[in-house]
Amino acid sequence: MNRKQGIEELEKTRIIAIVRGVTEEHIFGVAAALLAGGITVMEITLNTPGALNMIKKLKAEFDSQMYIGAGTVLDLADASKALEAGASFIVTPNVDEAVIRLSRDKDIPIFPGAMTPTEIVKAWKAGATAVKIFPSASLGLGYIKELMGPFDQIPLVAVGGVTESNISEFLKIGCYGLGIGGSLINLKEINSGNYQWITEKATSLIAASQK
Repeated sequence: MNRKQGIEELEKTRIIAIVRGVTEEHIFGVAAALLAGGITVMEITLNTPGALNMIKKLKAEFDSQMYIGAGTVLDLADASKALEAGASFIVTPNVDEAVIRLSRDKDIPIFPGAMTPTEIVKAWKAGATAVKIFPSASLGLGYIKELMGPFDQIPLVAVGGVTESNISEFLKIGCYGLGIGGSLINLKEINSGNYQWITEKATSLIAASQK
């Protein structure tokens, strides 16, 4: 899936599944379960053991069906490794202008994490595809809503605290996308082999986002 197709997938569902702590044994089951539930964009965080190898394998298996990226990219070294592994997009928890420029120059979508207005503008001017508001679970929906006033021309991605009960609210205030981790990627269910749980949760999130 190329850059244009990947962005189109994100704009269709608005959801990025954040996969953290899943083992290689379960990664194909998780990806297939997400796909069955209608979520086609997923990031593997680099602080997950074996993340780079999982990105390579997922790209080979699902490249025409899913948009696979790397998350928790902290610096240029991380970004270079992720791109070498085949990551189709980069997500960071911080504003590292060198990482943003590298991604921009290679025409790779980059979603840097920012909290303050100053960080948001800095990330956008450096070349961010969209800016991840992190940690949105702590900052709250009201904070992001206020940011939409001065920054309505900057695509914002909320990460943290998004559930079926509030996903439509995040979208209604204008969020470009939503990163969803723990409430979707349930390690207890995954480790027991209950991938159907993931599919059902994904289906519920998609349905709730369209209300």
